[in-house]
Amino acid sequence: MNNEDSSTNGTGTVLDTLVIGGGQAGLAMGYFLKAQKRKFLILDASQRTGDAWRQRWDSLRVFTPAKYDGLPGAPFPADRLSFPTKDELADYLEWYAAEFELPVNHGVRVDRLWRESDRYVATANGHRWEARNVVVATGSTQTPEVPAFAAGLAPSVKQLHSSQYRNPQQLQAGPVLVVGLGNSGAEIGLEVSRTRPSLVAGKPTGEIPVRHGKAAARYAFPVVRFLGLHILTLGTPVGRKVAPLLKAHAEPLIRTKTKDLVAAGVRVVPRVAGVVDGMPALADGTRLEVSNVIWCTGFREDFSWIDPALLDGGAMPRQWRGVALDSPGLFFLGQRFLYAEVSDTLPGLSRDARYLAAKIPAPAVLGSAVAAA
Repeated sequence: MNNEDSSTNGTGTVLDTLVIGGGQAGLAMGYFLKAQKRKFLILDASQRTGDAWRQRWDSLRVFTPAKYDGLPGAPFPADRLSFPTKDELADYLEWYAAEFELPVNHGVRVDRLWRESDRYVATANGHRWEARNVVVATGSTQTPEVPAFAAGLAPSVKQLHSSQYRNPQQLQAGPVLVVGLGNSGAEIGLEVSRTRPSLVAGKPTGEIPVRHGKAAARYAFPVVRFLGLHILTLGTPVGRKVAPLLKAHAEPLIRTKTKDLVAAGVRVVPRVAGVVDGMPALADGTRLEVSNVIWCTGFREDFSWIDPALLDGGAMPRQWRGVALDSPGLFFLGQRFLYAEVSDTLPGLSRDARYLAAKIPAPAVLGSAVAAA
């Protein structure tokens, strides 16, 4: 982290562009900004580039094949039809930042962003940065969602959100309830079933009707990618129609399907509706006796650190393809269905980053490609 405390980033000048978020979205944005020779800086809340992936569960593999997992200017270095581990992807992101000499300040979680006159001001831990443009690239998995009734579970029940789960060794002996049948719930439910009696609560939004693997990477994923990039977008009638529905629900099951869970002995049950006498209760009234609960209930976007005057009703601003319509110089990147169904994935965010880079006003004077880091 840059520890210089100055109203102008410690460099004596206002930045052209400040990128908040140093994951894949922020790095893709940095690639295009550097190509434009802008003075910019990337602020990353993690201590190390790629940590958002490293901190996920140990056995996780990326759902998309390596041929779609690269960032602009650098294909992912693996068999194109393979599915990288989460650590391989994390290491790739770290290499990418170093390879393209992107200015990333780590350990900086921005706590406030507002506008002053013709510039934006961001603060974190008592430090301050000013920039004419800001790209919010914090992604769509910011704050874990857990239902309020979770607080009513008995203290004897071990509770974890999927963001905290690493492996079955974290769990107590006894039955495990996985709440939420999206991709995380299905994958984690299958894994824990190998060592403990397991239940998964919920109903999937849908299931990709092909078996996950190299054949799917060769034949099915190009079709899925095309649909997600070019058909299911806010630029098409069908995309605009389905966007609210898709944003409100989890992705369809990709690798682990319901039949895989059943074959492994996992009991698939209705959704969890509350707590009765310290134990989870299902929508059909059944009370479950379990020792562990893993909440695979997703995340919510959290822009509470952004001045409400810049937002529309305290949520996102009025925007088109990430360009804020009422706040000149403010941009968003990496949110689900920002423009397309895949806008929060590597293929989608790379295209969105290229689009946004072309929309950021040209600097008055082209200076150094990067800011002091």
